[in-house]
Amino acid sequence: MNTSYSLQKPGLVTAIAVMTLTSGIINLFWGFVASATALSTIIGVICLPITILPTILGIFEIIYAAKLLSAQPQPVQPSPSIAAFQIITVLMGNVFSMVVGILVLIFYNDLTVKEYFASLNGQPASASPAPALIVIEPVEAPVVVDELPAPQEVETPKARKKSGSRKVE
Repeated sequence: MNTSYSLQKPGLVTAIAVMTLTSGIINLFWGFVASATALSTIIGVICLPITILPTILGIFEIIYAAKLLSAQPQPVQPSPSIAAFQIITVLMGNVFSMVVGILVLIFYNDLTVKEYFASLNGQPASASPAPALIVIEPVEAPVVVDELPAPQEVETPKARKKSGSRKVE
């Protein structure tokens, strides 16, 4: 079956897939090392479920990246939950995975990536909605003038000049 796909994969989608695959391999390795270290102590055996989490995330990341990198596109949605878990792995000391999670969330908001995922899943490509125009019509406000009493004229006392000489001492 020789079918050609007219759907061109954007570079950002490939970047998402490669970064997710790399992060998955690192998380897989990180989880194995953390679990092996935890098994060497008594307290670590109690904490073993926590150390297995990067391994589980690594498996999901590898599966997701494989779907994105496949030659024949498969219907797949953007996965912000994987990106969020990648960011949370900083609690395990994995800074690389945190950076990948942040970049992936930023790349998901790109218009070409959104259009690619929409067309891949058979949804109509939804362009970002144009902002609604807000029309502000001028409204004439009634002018309210409080009637103040008319100012009364106040007579100011006039200065008187004294005649005569002053004594200077």
